[in-house]
Amino acid sequence: MCSTSCPLTETPAAYIWYKNGEFLYQDWSPWYQQLVSSEEAVRYSCAIKGYEDLRAPEVSVDSVTSTCFTVTYAKGRMCSYKQTSEDEPCSITYPREVQVQKTPEWTYVKLTCRTSCPLTVSQTAYRWYRDGYLYRYIDSQQLSVSHSSVQSFSCAVKGLEDLHSAEVCAGDNNCWIVNYISRRICALQGSSVNISSEYSYPYHQLPQSKSWFKITRSGKQEVKELIKPAGHVEYYDNMKNHHILRINNLKKNDSAEYTFRLQQQNGGWKQSDSPGVTLVVTGLKVKFTPSAVVTEGQTVTLTCSTSCPLTDNTNYIWYLNSRPLTLPENQNKHLVLDPVSSQHAGNYSCAVKTHNNISSREKTLTVHSKTGKWTSAAAAGVGAVLLVIIPLTVFCWIRRKRTSDQSPTTGATDNMEQLNPGPLHVNISAPPAEQEELHYSSVHFSRTQTDPLYSTVQPPQPKEQEDVAYAVVSFRSNKTTDSGST
Repeated sequence: MCSTSCPLTETPAAYIWYKNGEFLYQDWSPWYQQLVSSEEAVRYSCAIKGYEDLRAPEVSVDSVTSTCFTVTYAKGRMCSYKQTSEDEPCSITYPREVQVQKTPEWTYVKLTCRTSCPLTVSQTAYRWYRDGYLYRYIDSQQLSVSHSSVQSFSCAVKGLEDLHSAEVCAGDNNCWIVNYISRRICALQGSSVNISSEYSYPYHQLPQSKSWFKITRSGKQEVKELIKPAGHVEYYDNMKNHHILRINNLKKNDSAEYTFRLQQQNGGWKQSDSPGVTLVVTGLKVKFTPSAVVTEGQTVTLTCSTSCPLTDNTNYIWYLNSRPLTLPENQNKHLVLDPVSSQHAGNYSCAVKTHNNISSREKTLTVHSKTGKWTSAAAAGVGAVLLVIIPLTVFCWIRRKRTSDQSPTTGATDNMEQLNPGPLHVNISAPPAEQEELHYSSVHFSRTQTDPLYSTVQPPQPKEQEDVAYAVVSFRSNKTTDSGST
């Protein structure tokens, strides 16, 4: 996450992310949009739009395990507790979980702050919290309290205060406690989400009410809004010591921090000593890398992009021109076209498998052929034209062939070819509906013979041969018993 040392006046602010020093993307969410694996050669940084010169120190992920992860910062000021030079890189090992372990002794209870992985030597200072307030700042990871204590305790490692342990009662669960199942949630716009809390209270005191609050920040002011269940929001309190806030049909403005509180008999509120649950609501977008306009033979990567990282087991569906693509199960948020061809051109969209398959808007991929430009729209247009031209050409050829078979007798044709003064192109107007339809591609005239077939045409008798051209010749059919007469 991209965090700042003070609240920002712009809400929401625009965060800019960099990868290996180069601009990567800009988004309103402070979360990096993907889960990051161990890639020592890849360095990440961020900045606030308008303050690009003030970048966060670059960080790379060295290793990731089920219990902890190690990162390296380019500047030592991130490891100030190590007294490392600010000009040198430094590494920090982060535990994935911090817990308070209780060990009963004769007259007291020993509390131990344990982490899910061994810490470095310099990470030996701890913060202890009592009833939601800072109690002690000591080097020891152990704390002794009375058996009869009705107070709650939690701990954190120095320098990693964002990662709190859950609260525990020093006695036998005879105190006020509020914990959360998950502290950070990334959810899709239009979906529903459950935000869960675990709680306990003294046996002889029942909470007056149980409520969720939405915390938003406008500039430097924090606004706490009591959430009342009604349609968009639902409460579920039918499980022992569990309370669920369900938000339906999520919208972008549902992104906020949510806290659960128990109202005590004296009117005061008990809430967790750690921050509440941060919810980020994200949409889906299709992004093309390197570009939405490419040339055949290139490699194109399509990403179903979000503003925050969804879980690892998210299944994606890809569509081309509104039709689902047949891809392997457990589809990835990345679709690689290698090499890309003109057949890949079209409108792409992606969706996440839910009960209603929430999807993104379509985005067009244009593929240029190596000899010309082709897009899905252009290809479709050319295809439509060909579908019209090809059948029409075949039809005209068949009609011409039939007309040729029904032309005058061979003898007359031979005579015309022998004394042909040259081709004469004839445009034949359409005959009346009750007459037979005749089509001629050319008409030839003989100087020495008068064929009764063309008796309506009287060629002149010049002294020498001359070429005679006709712009339009019209013929009418005269039905006779002679099949060769027209």
